[in-house]
Amino acid sequence: MADRHPMRLREGVRGAFDTIRAYPLRAFFTVFGTLVGVAFMVAVVTILEGMNGYVESNLIGRFLGYNTVTLRRAPDAEGGGARERRALSRRQPLTLADARWLQERMRTPGVLSAGWSALTSASVAGARPLGNVQLSGVSATHFQVYSVSIAEGRPFSEREAERGVAVVVLGKEVARTLFRGRSALGGRVLLGGIPYRVVGVVAPRGSVFTLSMDRMAIVPARSPLNGVAAARDIAETISFKVPDRAFLPAAMSEVEGWMRARKRLRPFQENEFTVTTSERALAAWGRVSRVMMVAVPGLIGVSLVVGALVIMNIMLVTVTERTYEIGLRKAVGARRRDILFQFLVESATLAGFGGALGVAAGIALAALIAALSPLPMRVTPGAMAMGLALGIGVGVVAGVYPAVRAARLDPITALGHE
Repeated sequence: MADRHPMRLREGVRGAFDTIRAYPLRAFFTVFGTLVGVAFMVAVVTILEGMNGYVESNLIGRFLGYNTVTLRRAPDAEGGGARERRALSRRQPLTLADARWLQERMRTPGVLSAGWSALTSASVAGARPLGNVQLSGVSATHFQVYSVSIAEGRPFSEREAERGVAVVVLGKEVARTLFRGRSALGGRVLLGGIPYRVVGVVAPRGSVFTLSMDRMAIVPARSPLNGVAAARDIAETISFKVPDRAFLPAAMSEVEGWMRARKRLRPFQENEFTVTTSERALAAWGRVSRVMMVAVPGLIGVSLVVGALVIMNIMLVTVTERTYEIGLRKAVGARRRDILFQFLVESATLAGFGGALGVAAGIALAALIAALSPLPMRVTPGAMAMGLALGIGVGVVAGVYPAVRAARLDPITALGHE
């Protein structure tokens, strides 16, 4: 008796593949409905999983830094009406002096960095200028706060940053383009027409979507481009990095409190600056991705419903064609549940086969999207298991009615069908 259930399972699976061989066109339509739905679901989940890692490591990590409190004059997205925009325009800009003042008072352990950014051109003697170079004028601690690795040479020192020495650390793309295979260290580069000496080259950082992170130049905030490429002594961003995320709430509270004191704001007055953390940005993206994880597969589920209807109708045709066989099996002792189990297994096997093909097609589709666009992908066992389980589940649900109809056939009437 213990072996009967596995035997019936094998018979059902064998019957499903016999159907595929005997009726390839019918099997194709049965499998295709599940394949399409599962393929798109796996592709979407794979892309979303890739986006989660991409946002955390590239967007959040490189632009905000890990475990950082970031202080800006205005939020990144300034929406709102005319009144809100006027209020933002009246805010006083943050300055390098503000950053120094804040650094002297912070008690939470951490490192503070400040700076400005602009677009500029870079050139060397005998080479064509390179345009649209992302220029960052920063404090010496920038490399530590944003985990910027140096491939050649060194970052500029605290002393060089304080004195505003004309030294630069180049991105890999800028160094390669301007120096054409030669070492850039010690070379002279014109940034916006002002000469700088190269002291280091940043390790390759790749790109964020279509923006190259290697087409950049990092200079001391107080160097000669201060007041030329950007307003003098302005700090567009002040960042405070803590050694552990457990310090983030205290650091955020302290930064906000000190800056309110610096701006002489009264208790009832709103902040004239924006304070955020990398954790908040990650949490915001997490909420968006969770909604997408639920909503998008739900929309794709519509195609699975259509696939289920196709499977159900084809299984009904199969029951009609095999009425005599069902009657014969009942005549020799097969019970209703045996017939029911057989057709459910056949339906689940066909749909599961489509689900397996859909998983493979979904991964291939995600890889194609990743190759043709900046969207990344990350294949996870969970996505593959979800696709396969969904395919089998669709088969079981779609096969219930045909299986019940087959199980209820009267054996005498069934034997006289032909």
